[in-house]
Amino acid sequence: MSLFKRSVVSEIMSHAGVVFSTLLVVWLSVLLVRLLGDAASGSIGADVVFGLATFSSITALPVILSVSLFIAVLTTVTRNFRESEMVVWFASGLSLKDWIGPVMRIAVPAAMLIAFLTLFASPWAYRQIAEYRQRYEQRSDLSKVTAGQFIETENGARVFFAEEPVNEGDELGKVVARIKDDGWLSVVTANSARVETQDNGDRFLVLSEGHRYDLKPGQTEFRLLDFQRYGFRLEGESDTTPEALRAQAESQIKARPTQQLFSDDNDNADSQIMWRLALPLAALNLALLAIPLGAVNPRLGRSGDVLIAGLVGLLYMNLINLSRGWIGTGQLNFYVGIWLVHAIFLALMMFMMWRKLRIRAPKPPRPVS
Repeated sequence: MSLFKRSVVSEIMSHAGVVFSTLLVVWLSVLLVRLLGDAASGSIGADVVFGLATFSSITALPVILSVSLFIAVLTTVTRNFRESEMVVWFASGLSLKDWIGPVMRIAVPAAMLIAFLTLFASPWAYRQIAEYRQRYEQRSDLSKVTAGQFIETENGARVFFAEEPVNEGDELGKVVARIKDDGWLSVVTANSARVETQDNGDRFLVLSEGHRYDLKPGQTEFRLLDFQRYGFRLEGESDTTPEALRAQAESQIKARPTQQLFSDDNDNADSQIMWRLALPLAALNLALLAIPLGAVNPRLGRSGDVLIAGLVGLLYMNLINLSRGWIGTGQLNFYVGIWLVHAIFLALMMFMMWRKLRIRAPKPPRPVS
């Protein structure tokens, strides 16, 4: 490979690394804010935030890689035109189509990595996310309570607030709970709490030295109970075996292995297959499309060209999503939808390359009056 082409590969790799790092940091920042908010509200446990962030990042990598490659090729081509380095390129007997080779040297391995992520790694990551959430939902109410925080369980039917334990053997300190049950609204206070498991496997939350206040909203009926020990039964543990958790996780279409989607043979499965195959093809198409999009006139402003390139990339991804929706609803045949958008943008790339490469006839001289 010539010196020019090696320099192109090196520059694209450098730009891709910077763009990828930036996009990944932005993604992680937004994701961590959302996950920490969910942990604070009790939707997830604080101990699973790091795991969920890791697996969610794996699912986002295909799109981030595709966008990074597109921006890297676009900025490299644009910079060469802006700084008149393409004059040297053309003077050496090379043309714009000679960029295809260096770009493909990077785009093909990137597309293969994206294909591995979409076909295998992302479904596995979605399964892990679903299993994390299922394990948390199957915990007892007490295990979800964090000292110093209000925690809602059972869709708001139970609200707990607990302090740090004081006595040895207690799992929680002073507890306040509001419980809705069969038309009654109950408020329970206690000095401490712990979980006890009976011989038959039933689990009880045992409160010590407290009070219970029961009332029926809108009625005058009221009950007051003082207790030394008070227990109420926690829901029995669900099946948490790996096989059961995986079966529940795979009920989500995104978490199903690719080979299972092919055997399902329905519209929803076909739409997910189309999406998983579309991203690596889109990465290749966008990388090639960035070559004519980046071939700009150095005397013109740069903002318009960048805006057009961004709109083209956004349109491409939106049309893929639209095709996936149409396949899922049966409005578009799978074997047509799987290549239609890519064929349109490949034709657009070839047309734009032809316009950039064709030699225009010189304008006739103006007659001298």
